[in-house]
Amino acid sequence: MSTLSTRGLARLFLPNRVIRSSTALALVAFWMATVLTVWLLSPFASLPTPGEVWTALGALWWRHGMGPELFTTMKLILHALALTVAISMALSYATMIAFFRPLVAAVSKLRFLGLTGLVFPFTLVTGGGYSLKVALLTFGMTTFFVTSMAQVVLEIPRVAFDHMRVLGASERRIFWEVVVRGTLDRALDVLRQNAAIGWAMITMVEGISRAEGGIGAMILNQNKHFLLAEVYAILLVILVLGLLMDYGMGVLTDLLCPYGRLERVRR
Repeated sequence: MSTLSTRGLARLFLPNRVIRSSTALALVAFWMATVLTVWLLSPFASLPTPGEVWTALGALWWRHGMGPELFTTMKLILHALALTVAISMALSYATMIAFFRPLVAAVSKLRFLGLTGLVFPFTLVTGGGYSLKVALLTFGMTTFFVTSMAQVVLEIPRVAFDHMRVLGASERRIFWEVVVRGTLDRALDVLRQNAAIGWAMITMVEGISRAEGGIGAMILNQNKHFLLAEVYAILLVILVLGLLMDYGMGVLTDLLCPYGRLERVRR
């Protein structure tokens, strides 16, 4: 038994080894405990302790209206995600037509722009407020979404199109089966990545226009007064919500595209 345990432990330090799900959970628990221990033993006295963060979380939730602020932020992110998917998928599918490829390439290059310099022109277009935040968040996510998804479409093997033509399918049917349905699993993976980008951008976007509130505006207000326990409590909530959204999208991907899981296993 000890030999098996030793061998199992040794496998954790070898490359390209498959481990059991129970072992993976044990590894996650180990690293979480390690991070918590390092946090508790941190020599920096200015950093809040886990207990202080937990107390601050309760105060923010029950006395400072964190619940409504979370709802405001979730509404903003979901609205921007819906617009991002609609715009990005249309542009990505347009790469099948040579006329639109320079436009799509130009949109993907805009990912290098920061949002700060774009606030004024977007304000002129949207009028500010909630519409401005949706527009900025959509712009930021769309540039990254198009970059990834357009490459997915361009990498579709030509043999897939030829196979459908041999079967007598029309060009419209080929587009639906090969481009839309054939890349759905990868499109959902790109969506998961861009949802994470949205959460990373939310503090900056909500900080530009704080009239409607939101979790990003709340964390900026706490940071302004150097309330670090409250800041880390909000960051913890953002992390948990982001992980839950990512997990939900992963479940949705497996339900809609079970073949994607089989491809990952074969790799």
